[in-house]
Amino acid sequence: MTDGDGASARGATRSVEVELKFDVDEGVTAPDWSNVPGVASVSGEEVRELDATYLDDAQLSLARAGYALRRRTGGPDAGWHIKGPRRADGGRVELQWSLGEDGFPPGAAFDELADVTRGPFLPLARIRNVRTVSLLLDASGAVVAEFADDHVHTRDERSGVERAWQEWEVELGPAGPADANERAAFFTAVAQAAFAAGARAAASDSKLARALGH
Repeated sequence: MTDGDGASARGATRSVEVELKFDVDEGVTAPDWSNVPGVASVSGEEVRELDATYLDDAQLSLARAGYALRRRTGGPDAGWHIKGPRRADGGRVELQWSLGEDGFPPGAAFDELADVTRGPFLPLARIRNVRTVSLLLDASGAVVAEFADDHVHTRDERSGVERAWQEWEVELGPAGPADANERAAFFTAVAQAAFAAGARAAASDSKLARALGH
């Protein structure tokens, strides 16, 4: 999977996801972000209904190598996604293609994953998520980060086990800090605000891992 400066697979858009996750109980109100560096205001809320099916081969080759392949509907980034392994800085490279009309991943996605597995790909998990989003904005109105309050319902398609939980995600936006020290200070302040509101450290580093019982 290509990880160069702005490079991406054929027909895909490329982004780097850098986020912090928290577990939270039902009814806990959103944090006060006023002490987070760079945050001057918070946008209104937007509700998104997301429905994703994750695929892997029978040996779970993608999951074991830190990759995820999914088809997701709902929200502004509906489409086919590949998430790469977590990097040293905590980010994950994500490639995205349009949904298409045949329900199958684009050929370029197969090409990206060929060094890990050539399939055949089977449904691994379904993750449905009612997500309430607000944007943390700087003084100019640019997006420092996105705050997502997620109500998650999952099904392990191999075992049939269903799980449900609530979590928060804070993902860096285009105006988020790029310097490593500034980014660390930003996420430290984010964690302090989240814990003060009643959140806990996330039990798992991804929804897919938790859906599979990890």
